[in-house]
Amino acid sequence: MSATPTSMTSAAPTAASEGRRPSASVLRRAFRFPTVRVGLVLVLAVFLFAFLGPYFAPHTTTEFVGRPFQGPSSDALLGTDQLGRDVLSRLMWGGRSILWMAVASAFLGVGVGAALGLIAGYTPKIDNLIMRPLEVIQGFPALVLILLFTALLGPKVWLIILLVALFNVPSVARVTRGMTLDIASRDFVAAAQVIGFPRRHILYREVLPNISTPLFVELGLRITYGIAITAALSFTGNGLQPPSTDWGLLLNENRTAMAIQPWPVIAPSVLIATFAIGVTLLTEGVSRTMARVDREPGT
Repeated sequence: MSATPTSMTSAAPTAASEGRRPSASVLRRAFRFPTVRVGLVLVLAVFLFAFLGPYFAPHTTTEFVGRPFQGPSSDALLGTDQLGRDVLSRLMWGGRSILWMAVASAFLGVGVGAALGLIAGYTPKIDNLIMRPLEVIQGFPALVLILLFTALLGPKVWLIILLVALFNVPSVARVTRGMTLDIASRDFVAAAQVIGFPRRHILYREVLPNISTPLFVELGLRITYGIAITAALSFTGNGLQPPSTDWGLLLNENRTAMAIQPWPVIAPSVLIATFAIGVTLLTEGVSRTMARVDREPGT
């Protein structure tokens, strides 16, 4: 009688290890794609510009260096904005807020959504209780509701992060639930259940490692979504308020004079697009690697 639990215990890790997709290995293989390396370079370049730029900015964000909408000069390499402030300096100072808000809302949304999706996919009794309210949230237009709440409560940073994260949760939960349903039917999960491992152990030691790479891809998509929403809020005047600066606010403040001085609009647009393209290339490369791993024998 005592031999049976011993054999099951020793067999369970083997079954689990066979079922798991090694995420670290997948990511290493993904970096063999040239597009992934290009994406990583683009993302790192924008991050370094945004977070190290303020230390090298030639002026402060409120310093007047010339006439309004003045072209590029030795004092202002990208010209001046609508008040005569240095566009390059405001560009260097304006990246931190929009990037960290996008990343924070993405991590929060993916974290909560993945947890709810795991529970819903593994526990049929409360599946509807979790997923139906999320479907209701997903049915509302995200940007319209975010604009409504920021108009009512004010454009506070914490509120924007929470709202963007909230609208990330339903999509992430739905994806996670679908993957959990698939993984929960595998033999190694059944072996862990027979042995008597607690539900928390099965979810976070058996199921989660198998879906961590798809969740990484989902995180990249949520970051791209977050930076687009955050920039849109600033562009509409519902994000950071003057005299603070971010790239969306630069677009809003200077769009009326683009024909005279285009750099306050072109420069932040290029940075936002570069970051979004970089994240997309990274996630696309990981997705391709996952597809190749799934087609390999024994996976």
